[in-house]
Amino acid sequence: MSNPKQAIQETNFNFDGQTGFYRGKVRDVYHFQDRLVMVASDRISAFDVVLPVPIPFKGQVLNQTAAHFLRATADLVPNWLLDVPDPNVSVGLKCQSYPVEMVVRGYLAGHAWREYRAGKRVLCGVSLPDGLKEADRLPEPIITPSTKAQEGHDEDISREEILAQGIVPESEYVQLETYALALFKRGTEMAAERGLILVDTKYEFGMLDGQIYLIDEIHTPDSSRYFYVDSYAENQEKGLQQKQLSKEFVREWLIANNFQGKEGQTIPEMKAEWIDQISNRYIELYEKVTGQAFIRSETDNIYHRIEENIRRSLTVTYF
Repeated sequence: MSNPKQAIQETNFNFDGQTGFYRGKVRDVYHFQDRLVMVASDRISAFDVVLPVPIPFKGQVLNQTAAHFLRATADLVPNWLLDVPDPNVSVGLKCQSYPVEMVVRGYLAGHAWREYRAGKRVLCGVSLPDGLKEADRLPEPIITPSTKAQEGHDEDISREEILAQGIVPESEYVQLETYALALFKRGTEMAAERGLILVDTKYEFGMLDGQIYLIDEIHTPDSSRYFYVDSYAENQEKGLQQKQLSKEFVREWLIANNFQGKEGQTIPEMKAEWIDQISNRYIELYEKVTGQAFIRSETDNIYHRIEENIRRSLTVTYF
């Protein structure tokens, strides 16, 4: 059984040349003059709340899945990744991030389904047809942007609002849309090769020296949702829930235990068996979406390992 004591709750390193530090919901980000060092912790968040117990190997899954897809899409969009010096660490270009996330949806699921079920037929300025069921394929992939919140919940926003408020210049926003749809198409093709359907996902972009870059993670279980091809049609026909590879099962467990991140709600107890189940689901996703065997990283002296690998990476000249 996985041992949460061998999981990475948070890091607090201090490196020569470090210019800043930011702790996100999942990642600890170390800033340097020309690069970022991003440590994927084993923290898990849902409904924009970090849950109290880390999930062993979750950070490794996220980091290595993201690296796999960043490398596989580098011909479509320039991306920030320079090196992966440790199973839990990525080093990349330091870009000025855009304050919006480009959420691409090919199917009606998750947040979009909850909004649709509540009666909404316009999501982020995009009209949706009547008569759709949960997990139905949309007529074509749509982009439903959200604002990036430093704290609390990300908020839905429309293309029109982004341009009207000057959040992103129109010429750059058009490029973000083009990149997002191209990435979703590639992700869909790669998922199909693995017997999966890429349901929805989100992309983040940044700017450096006048060039737009894809940043952060892509096509991971924290940023994406997958269905299984072999059971999709039959489940839709019978009105059954789709089997998913995503973090949605964690959200569903929280909802069933009366937690959706709202004021006054208490996070339910995370027992050892449940933590182990989450860890195994993340590992299953890695192996399924990449087609590669997951090799569990060494968890003895885990913080020392990560710190030493980062220190070595900082001696490398990329520019």
